[in-house]
Amino acid sequence: MSAKKTLTVYRCTACGHVEPKWLGRCPECGEWNTLREGVAAEVGQDRAGETFPLPIGSIDPKSGERMASGSGEMDRVLGGGIMRGSAILVGGEPGIGKSTLLLQVCAKAAAPGRILYVSGEESPAQLRLRADRLGALRDGLEVFCSGNLAAIRAALENLKPSLVVIDSIQTLHAEEAGAVPGTANQIKYCAQELTAWAKERDAAIFFVAHVTKEGLIAGPKAAEHLVDAVLSFEQSEGELRVLRAGKNRFGSAEEIGIFRMAEGGLEEVQDPSGLFLVRRSGGLPAGVAVAAVHEGSRVILVEIQSLVVPAKAGLSRIYSERIDSGRVARVAAVLEKNTGLHFSDQDLYVNVAGGMRLAEPGIDLALAAALYSARTGLALPDASALAGELSLAGEVRPVRQMRRRARAARALGLDFVLGPGGEEGEGKEWRAVADARAALKALFGERAAATAAQSRNAAAKAASD
Repeated sequence: MSAKKTLTVYRCTACGHVEPKWLGRCPECGEWNTLREGVAAEVGQDRAGETFPLPIGSIDPKSGERMASGSGEMDRVLGGGIMRGSAILVGGEPGIGKSTLLLQVCAKAAAPGRILYVSGEESPAQLRLRADRLGALRDGLEVFCSGNLAAIRAALENLKPSLVVIDSIQTLHAEEAGAVPGTANQIKYCAQELTAWAKERDAAIFFVAHVTKEGLIAGPKAAEHLVDAVLSFEQSEGELRVLRAGKNRFGSAEEIGIFRMAEGGLEEVQDPSGLFLVRRSGGLPAGVAVAAVHEGSRVILVEIQSLVVPAKAGLSRIYSERIDSGRVARVAAVLEKNTGLHFSDQDLYVNVAGGMRLAEPGIDLALAAALYSARTGLALPDASALAGELSLAGEVRPVRQMRRRARAARALGLDFVLGPGGEEGEGKEWRAVADARAALKALFGERAAATAAQSRNAAAKAASD
């Protein structure tokens, strides 16, 4: 029978951090003289290094606690804060403010111990100038400028930070994965190595990533599968920035965070409900409808704009960047079936004021009203807002949190709210409609039927000629 040996470790009495040897100061929480000697386990010499599974009931749930990022909008998108032992990928276009956002997080995060900001694109002097401008200086924040994975691993082992930022993942390179940084193998290998280190040390790590011209994160999809959360940092209108989650293992992927870029860095927008509305004194023009959108835990009122013009050379096209063109085509087909108006021979242009990207089903009714308004030249009533999903049969289907949408619209002075039925508050806080025809009649009255009839007659005459 093989001899056994006792493994001695040193555990911090303040935070529970474990070290293989005694240190005067705990690298995790920074407290002095708190490491106490203890026995880790007894293992056979011939089984040294072997690991065993743990009963789930023996795992301390406090090890999964989150730490505040110092940004309410960032915490909202992550699901309540930064999960320890997690890896987060933040992608966005060059110059949009990814480095600014994460440097501010490093300065304000409630992270115990030290924080390491690794940059492969800037020098220490450039980082210091940016930190001065942002007011991001704090004790325990250290910078390391290198893209070499071995050097970064050595710095991590020496410092043992609780929060790490890698800016950017495309600048990392390891000899084992080739000589050229930014290749698919390099990105996958380096991301895997650093993610494994963070999980073993119970530290959180952020990766900054560039995007392609299509707006997708550059590099292999395997890098996105390795991390726990994938965040997209997008530019909206002017100085507005939107942070949204495409993947989140520890929270909802539907939340968004909204920031405004100012001279002193990124500022949080606490109440964006009316941020994307365009205030007009003369009423809504034709082709414009206001949608009550439910994003995560908030309701935002946005303006959908549309333009319908005859197609050139008989080939209709759809121009829509902020709403999926397939959805625009589907809603236009539902309108054509239920109203008799022709959209198949028209070019459709769709835009969202403020540059918000919308994917929620509840925008269907507002999109349909905007397209109909642009096709007929009839403007929607002033102070109107819409929410509802359209089925292929033209039915207005229920959407989440309709009551909250109606209340948010009324709080901004939009008293004529249209939406689906079947929820408490129907008839009092919003007017319920069963299908697209009923919605158009409620919005445009008898003008809708007359305009549709004129269009059908004109189309029939053109076909006979």
